[in-house]
Amino acid sequence: MPLDPDDPRPPYQQVANALRAAILTRKFAPGDKLPSGPQLAETYGVARMTVQQAVRILRDEGLIVSRQGSGVFVRERTERPVGLRPHLERAFEEAQVSVDFAGFSGETLYGAISEPLDKIRAGRIRPMSIRVRLLLPDPSIPWTLPVRIDDMTDSPAFRTRADRIMRRHAGAIVDAVAELGQMGLIEETHAEIRVYPAVPLFKLYVLNGTETFFGYYPVEKHDVQLDGERTPIWDLMGKDAVLFHHAADLDPESLASQYVTQSTAWFDSIWNSVASPLVP
Repeated sequence: MPLDPDDPRPPYQQVANALRAAILTRKFAPGDKLPSGPQLAETYGVARMTVQQAVRILRDEGLIVSRQGSGVFVRERTERPVGLRPHLERAFEEAQVSVDFAGFSGETLYGAISEPLDKIRAGRIRPMSIRVRLLLPDPSIPWTLPVRIDDMTDSPAFRTRADRIMRRHAGAIVDAVAELGQMGLIEETHAEIRVYPAVPLFKLYVLNGTETFFGYYPVEKHDVQLDGERTPIWDLMGKDAVLFHHAADLDPESLASQYVTQSTAWFDSIWNSVASPLVP
C-alpha cells in the first residue's frame, strides 16, 4: 500500500518499517527473496532511492542480505549475533520508548544510547515518553565474580573501582534522560538504577517490550590496578559479549515472542522484589 501522507516520519523509514514488519511476522519468510527495487518503489509510491535507503537500514540491522546478481533475501536466521546500536536508534523513533538493561555496568548502553538522545536534542526525533531501567549488581556486598586469581576471593578494591564505573556510565544515562524532560523536549521521562544481590553472568536488553538482546559475559584473566599494584583477577568481559536478537511477532506462542515475554517477566521479577535503588 502507498505510504500514509500524514505520517511525519521520512518515507524511507516508513518503507523500512513496513518491510521489517513483514519480515518479523513471516510474510517474508527466512530465505525469501524480496520484490525488486522498482517493484517496491511502485508498491509504496516512492522513488527508487527511497527504497535503497530503506533496504540499507534493514541490511544494517541484519534482517536481509544482498546477493550480487540475484537480489535481496531475508536472512535464513534472524536470531543471529547483531549490533545493538541500529535497533536502539530505531526504538527511539516510536512514541513511547522503554529500555530495560540488566548487566554489569551499563557502559555499552551508554555508548549506544548517546546518538538517539542527541537526535532528540537536535529536534530530529520526538518521542512522547522515555523510560529507562538499569538493573546492576550491588557493589556494597561481596561478589562471587570478578575475583582475585590467587585465592578466588572477593576484592573490595575492585568493587569500589567497579562502583565508580557503574555510576559514571549508568548515572550519565539517568541524568541525560532526566535533562530531556527538564528541557521540555519529552513530555514524560523516567530513568532509574536499581541494584540486586547477585552478579550477572549475562547482559540483557529489552527494547519497547518487543525486542530482546542477550549475551553471555566471558570470564577471562585481567590485570587491574588495585591498591597501587597490578592484580590478576578473573573478570567478566562485557565488551566481548556477543548479542543475540529476538523480536516478538504476531504469534504469541512463537519462540521469539515467548523469549521476549519471558525476558520481560524475569526483569520485572527482579526489579520488583530483591532490587533496591542505588544509594547516592
